[in-house]
Amino acid sequence: MKKQFDVEALARAAKDASRALAKASTGAKNRALRAMAAALRRRAAAVLAANKKEVAAARTAGRTAAFVDRLTLNPERLEGVARALESVSALPDPVGATADFARRPNGLVIRKMRVPLGVVAIIYESRPGVTADAAGLCLKSGNAALLRGGKEAVRTNAEIARALREGLAAAGLPPGAVGFVDEPDRAAVRRLLTLDGLIDLVIPRGGPELTVAVRRESLIPVLAHDKGLVHVYVDAGADLAMAEEIVFNAKAERPGVCNAMETLLVHKAVARSFLVRISRRFALAGVELRGCPESRKIVPSMKAATDADWDTEYLDKILSVKIVDSLDAAVAHIARHGSGLAEAIVTRDPARAARFLREVDAGAVYWNASTRFTDGGEFGLGAEMGISTQKLHARGPVGLEGLTCEKYVVTGAGQVRDSRAAAR
Repeated sequence: MKKQFDVEALARAAKDASRALAKASTGAKNRALRAMAAALRRRAAAVLAANKKEVAAARTAGRTAAFVDRLTLNPERLEGVARALESVSALPDPVGATADFARRPNGLVIRKMRVPLGVVAIIYESRPGVTADAAGLCLKSGNAALLRGGKEAVRTNAEIARALREGLAAAGLPPGAVGFVDEPDRAAVRRLLTLDGLIDLVIPRGGPELTVAVRRESLIPVLAHDKGLVHVYVDAGADLAMAEEIVFNAKAERPGVCNAMETLLVHKAVARSFLVRISRRFALAGVELRGCPESRKIVPSMKAATDADWDTEYLDKILSVKIVDSLDAAVAHIARHGSGLAEAIVTRDPARAARFLREVDAGAVYWNASTRFTDGGEFGLGAEMGISTQKLHARGPVGLEGLTCEKYVVTGAGQVRDSRAAAR
């Protein structure tokens, strides 16, 4: 009989490590991050060999090109992962930062101090770079990381986690600060989600099925990275040459990621001229268009969009297209179908842009720029834990600050509270 994977032991080791990390100096954490990057480079051959086998298995299983792209590491991408760890070491340390809150009439001085959350469990799917990104951000913010990647990348992730633990040990910090669940059985995840006494936050990164399952089963607070139903709206006042570049980049630069555009909205006043030019460019790039009836009159080669298309995150070279009558109609469509990750408007009209930025409810909103910038690295956060599509306690790309919370620090000079005085 197969021995049951001991998730609780892994979580206890992470809890013990989190206490040490909460007291670690910024210098110690930065040295560990650089040591983790160095260990990852030393173990590059083993990581890439494991990844090659898993990519081959994914192709044999008939996985989509976008899925295979998310799974794939090569020397350049792996070096990018190592550099991301080093970039986190260069970021300001949020732990211990204080901000004035109040000076009370009785002389008490009240401040807020940023502190680590403790143990952060990250449950993710096919992107192995998340293993290092998540561990690095957790370490710098004083948290231990408990990692559980998808079964498609279990060997790659295990090799990466082994390198990260080697780096921690070399830098004198507890290797238990990076725990990796290498058990593909879902029972291990279900057990993990019950350990509310040991784990402080769970972050699911993957498709909507993963997020829904984690939210349903977890006894631990969840910070959700939900699907990316991203829109770009080309307004009547848009510079169409600019719009073409933004729209093409938002969809075709890397279609298999959550910040890629899934629906293009175009104002009817510019629909004919814009859709003719952008459809030709998408055709050359192999992007399939699925349009509303009005857009298909302009570009007959488009497939007919169904109601389901407006709510589908393709993560592939497929794009829904809809012509709208007004800015109000565009905002209403986004409100109904958007997932709150990122939305963009292309327009030369500052007043209309201001309305869009104010009224559209998303973690990141853009004026005349591609949604592909919705990324922790691009926002100057170093790496990211994910892009939160909820509103508590962090939203948008989650970096170091999103992995901390605040506590009140109160300084006095012998004050005591007199409840009788308050009652009078």
